[in-house]
Amino acid sequence: MANYGIDSEKSASGAARKAVTLRDLKARKTSGERIVMLTCYDASFSQVLDDCGVDVLLIGDSLGMVLQGHASTLPVTMDQIVYHTECVARPKPKAWVLADMPFGSYQESPAQAYANAARLMAAGAQMVKIEGGAWLAPTVEFLTQRGIPVCAHLGLTPQSVHQLGGYRVQGRDDAAAKQLIADAKLLQTSGADMVLVELIPTPLGRALTESLSVPTIGIGAGPHTTGQVLVLHDILDVTPGKKARFVKNYMAGAGSIREAISRYVAEVRSGAYPAPEHGFES
Repeated sequence: MANYGIDSEKSASGAARKAVTLRDLKARKTSGERIVMLTCYDASFSQVLDDCGVDVLLIGDSLGMVLQGHASTLPVTMDQIVYHTECVARPKPKAWVLADMPFGSYQESPAQAYANAARLMAAGAQMVKIEGGAWLAPTVEFLTQRGIPVCAHLGLTPQSVHQLGGYRVQGRDDAAAKQLIADAKLLQTSGADMVLVELIPTPLGRALTESLSVPTIGIGAGPHTTGQVLVLHDILDVTPGKKARFVKNYMAGAGSIREAISRYVAEVRSGAYPAPEHGFES
């Protein structure tokens, strides 16, 4: 099968691209350069996203919804995340590869989390993401002490959707906002090198980012985080049904998928995305 001339070692501008490292990503916190993240589930998009200059490829458990047709991320298994991580990592992208730890793969104990995180690292991940607050501090410490970089996930945590009462904005009252920041600080102290925060008010996204020394990645968290992430199928207008408020359709007016992704990258870098209409007030 032809490769259609895709070269994962070159950016959309044609310039040689250096591999993104954790050190690079952490430096963005002080440099002000924004981090661009997108979900990715296969080898073809791994090459295209990398060529368009995406910094981080997230093998999200969102695949349960956009690929498998489930109503939530809960049915996704470790074997499935391992498989898709292998697919994304196989082209050897210059982008940083981040893999979700699916529901039930880390909640039991730090040892369970390590065994499953090690599988993802062997599959090609360079960092794992886990959902939860202060209760995960021992797990984060256990993993990072053993050489596994961790991205914490706070705010709306989709694996807890039933406990949270649905996909609702989190941290709107003062107590919840203070707790979220306290949890983030504890997870950072425990070793988390990045914090992804989902569906929180814009002012809280700013306060959280200012409270931490590690990069923050927002999805529905306003423009003040260090970087942004969206689901690939959402920005390409593939996902059926009503889209979340923070989603922008980058296929509108684009002549190709590559152009749409490049527009997303450019808008995150410039700060044009997210705009005020993509955020939430307290």
